[in-house]
Amino acid sequence: MIKLEKAIFSRHDPKVLAALRAGTVGIAGAGGLGSNAAIALARAGVGALIIADFDKIEPSNLNRQQYTIKQIGQRKVKALQANLKLIAPFTKCKVHDLKIKPSNIEDIFYGADLIIEAFDKADQKGMLINNWLQLHPDRPIIAASGLAGYGGNAKLRTRKMGNLHICGDGDSQAPAGISPMAPRVAIVANMQANLAVELLMKIKGRKNV
Repeated sequence: MIKLEKAIFSRHDPKVLAALRAGTVGIAGAGGLGSNAAIALARAGVGALIIADFDKIEPSNLNRQQYTIKQIGQRKVKALQANLKLIAPFTKCKVHDLKIKPSNIEDIFYGADLIIEAFDKADQKGMLINNWLQLHPDRPIIAASGLAGYGGNAKLRTRKMGNLHICGDGDSQAPAGISPMAPRVAIVANMQANLAVELLMKIKGRKNV
């Protein structure tokens, strides 16, 4: 297994890999954003993920989320954990099958260097952002806003407000009949994951120089 791990990451710069392996990313939500971001981060070599969600997989999830037909009906976090073990077994994955609330954020994401917000609903997004920044004003949170539909690549961007980063086009409400679709959801999720890697390099990279 050690030989396989070295082969998988053979093209990584040793200093980059060391920083990523030392990092822990929390992911709040295991749907379209969370499942895509988790796989991207694990493939990149992030050492540990903490993923929380309380939902189960439904057929309508499969148009944009990283699950299979055989996993319909399973708990999302358990299915995602199993998929990550097959894809990137060298990333530790701790999961919590529960609803995230202000009272349990600290316990769930204890030890995370940063957190990715991957909720669907605006009130959940606001709850997580506000509480995380109160608990850890020095640790980044990467949120998403505006990812429904298709096209519009030029509108997708990242905005920064202190330690809050927001990826997407910024539209809070999608027009009627415009649902989330795999390409655009995955783009925003990978924007979040890519930024998480960049921030981990700033957080952990200086400790591995």
